[in-house]
Amino acid sequence: MSDATKVAAAASSRDPSVGLAAVASLRGLLESLEELQVGNARDQGWSWQQIAEVLRVSRQAVHKKYRRSGF
Repeated sequence: MSDATKVAAAASSRDPSVGLAAVASLRGLLESLEELQVGNARDQGWSWQQIAEVLRVSRQAVHKKYRRSGF
């Protein structure tokens, strides 16, 4: 079982300290993966609108979040 699978399983724990810690870890992983893929999309010429549509957020939201990352 991979670390990511263990963390995902821990997120459904009945123990709130275990479950909440797992949720925090997953949130960090999600943010890292999103930033990676936004960068990939921008490198391939995607517009902020295209990225926003796939992420199901507004163009303004995604642009505001990542404009400082140099994308």
